[in-house]
Amino acid sequence: MNRNNLENLRDELKKFGFKDKIAAEMEKQMEKGVADFTLHDRVPGSRGQVDFTLQFRQSSQSENYYFNKFEVALNTGKPLEEGQKYMVISPNPNEPGKNLVKSFENVSNAISFFKEQKGDSELAAGKDAAHKTELAKMENGKINYVEKEFQRTFRTPAQTQTFFVERSKGFTAEQAANLIQGRAVFRDDLLNLGGQPYAAWIKLDMDSPKDRYQNYQTNQYHVPTYGFDLEKVLDKFQVKELDDPKKREALIQSLENGNRPLVTTMKEGQDIKLFMEAAPRYSQLNFFREDGKPEKREQFLKEPTLDQNLKLNKGKEKEQEQGMSV
Repeated sequence: MNRNNLENLRDELKKFGFKDKIAAEMEKQMEKGVADFTLHDRVPGSRGQVDFTLQFRQSSQSENYYFNKFEVALNTGKPLEEGQKYMVISPNPNEPGKNLVKSFENVSNAISFFKEQKGDSELAAGKDAAHKTELAKMENGKINYVEKEFQRTFRTPAQTQTFFVERSKGFTAEQAANLIQGRAVFRDDLLNLGGQPYAAWIKLDMDSPKDRYQNYQTNQYHVPTYGFDLEKVLDKFQVKELDDPKKREALIQSLENGNRPLVTTMKEGQDIKLFMEAAPRYSQLNFFREDGKPEKREQFLKEPTLDQNLKLNKGKEKEQEQGMSV
């Protein structure tokens, strides 16, 4: 194994924001000399779980390995707890009374493998086969049970997208996870066909058919030509974190990476916590309660809109009329 190649790949994984355990698993595969291999990781999403599948390939002309691409899959349902995994448990035909257990990090892969079974089988989740929760059951090749809270995950195909790595450049794990959840991310290292750099907000077009590679097309909102200036839009709203330079910088970076950071604003004279996300298509920000339900952004503006002023004036007029009639 080429140690320089290993060091470079470790740096690349760190740059893309993947966990240290991925680098450790990669090193084990490289030591074995496996020509092609995949590694798996997962993070909780705003709804469901985002699974990562990283693909590595060894050069046909040297012992060097390359990190070519990774796939993200958004699965609905409750995310697994740390240390848990999915398992497909089936009777061992060669040892009666014992079971074969195949483990999966990715729920889509676990479901696909489970559905391919021909006899008796069980799909479960947990730390191991002795500490599991049954999710689905198959008898004689027919599925006869799916746990109630798991039914949507079991029957709804995951939303997927493949992200390519080119010369150590591309979307980070964090950005990719947010893109597959329908949010926009900002990149300032993009290149046009002529090789010229440009900056833009990127969002997956999930309303249109996928391309021939089964990827979503992307919508791009160029900066500054499209007209969305994140800092200027932020300054229109009552957000306490903006008053602290360090918190302001962290908030902007989080929004640019497609996150929904938790911020402090005011509603009816009281401080409240809301999640916020960038909406470059409309040159706006979206606000969400902690239960995921949206809030009207207008009520958090520093300067009330015309509609709000009209409502305010009508309310005052109504109060005056009621006072006169008493």
